[in-house]
Amino acid sequence: MIYAYDEIYSRAAGRGRLTALRDALIADGHRPETIRFFTAPGRTELGGNHTDHQHGRVLAAAVDVDTVAAVAPNGRGEIRLWSQGFPPCRVCLDPDENPPAAKESVQSLLQGMASLCAPLGEACGLDIRASSTVLPGGGLSSSASFEVLLAEIFNVLWCGDRLGPLKLAELGQRVENEWFGKPSGRLDQSASAVGGVTCMNFADPDAPEVEKLEFDPEAAGYALFIVNCGASHADLTGEYAAIPGELKKLCAVFGKCVLAELPEAEFLARLPELRTVCGDRAVLRAMHIYDENRRVTAQRDALKAGDFDGFLALVRESGLSSWRYLQNVTPAGAAAEQPMALTLALCEKLLKGRGACRVHGGGFAGTVQAWVPLDMAEAFRAGIEALLGQGACQRRNIRAVGAAEIQM
Repeated sequence: MIYAYDEIYSRAAGRGRLTALRDALIADGHRPETIRFFTAPGRTELGGNHTDHQHGRVLAAAVDVDTVAAVAPNGRGEIRLWSQGFPPCRVCLDPDENPPAAKESVQSLLQGMASLCAPLGEACGLDIRASSTVLPGGGLSSSASFEVLLAEIFNVLWCGDRLGPLKLAELGQRVENEWFGKPSGRLDQSASAVGGVTCMNFADPDAPEVEKLEFDPEAAGYALFIVNCGASHADLTGEYAAIPGELKKLCAVFGKCVLAELPEAEFLARLPELRTVCGDRAVLRAMHIYDENRRVTAQRDALKAGDFDGFLALVRESGLSSWRYLQNVTPAGAAAEQPMALTLALCEKLLKGRGACRVHGGGFAGTVQAWVPLDMAEAFRAGIEALLGQGACQRRNIRAVGAAEIQM
């Protein structure tokens, strides 16, 4: 579906991003009438921390930062990509001509998505100019936003716009897992592709259940802030991979693959054995997943009932569970540097018992999510930035539109 610019963006000033990308393509020799525009938003996880890769439930929302692109056919048998802040990339439509891309690179994302989408339609050469306000390491899933953007571009220009949002999400997850080399579930890509607030059940990951919810934080009297703790995700892939890895080992004791296949009662009945075989941390992480799945359902019900106080209470529970049981706040062995834990402590002090805060996303680095009463919003921002630096505290709005083509 094509959306008018004003249906997605609230400020006309943002047009300059797309105009600059268009002008760069024109400077490359493309005619203005051949250029098309695309967007895919970042996301914030409202509930369900690390439940998606266990085929569980997640509550998420698209937010008002995005990756955008101007795209034009180039009449060549290749895709050329210029993404602001990254080296230029080139991928041949003939996969045999492409050398293996380095893991965790833009080249790997482009090569992977082109490889998956080309057989689904009629591939043609494209020139892509892209830029993003979903900053890497900012906790709003810059990689998923970029993956879904590429999927939408190829969907529209190669596949006749036949692929639905959940297919785009599936493609994005595959690229992240198989080409980029980062283990993940499908939460990030699904939230970006679908847009708005969504409650998702990944019991069948190939056909997840998605329920869209109507929710306006400001109408409830709260602002949504994303607080950057200032730590880098670099060298943390092992920490992220350990969570599904430990849970996979635990499930294998029962002949299962993920916790969704394992009844909680059976898990609890064999705790002594599991502690010996898998270790206490794996057991605690499983406890978090079981509880977190129930919390997501309760959070959804609270929002549908207009019970925002009840929702916030569950946000606090989720944050404590992630810290104590899931243990994705501080990397193993870290002592002198614990920026995520310090950021959570600072948020709690500034909130003074009101609102709520929690680690979200992968954890260990990145960002904290905070729900702040409107009357405290500016004081909260000032307090955070006094200690963590200018720009560390960003107020975000929920975006109703997911991945889409834009009509300028």
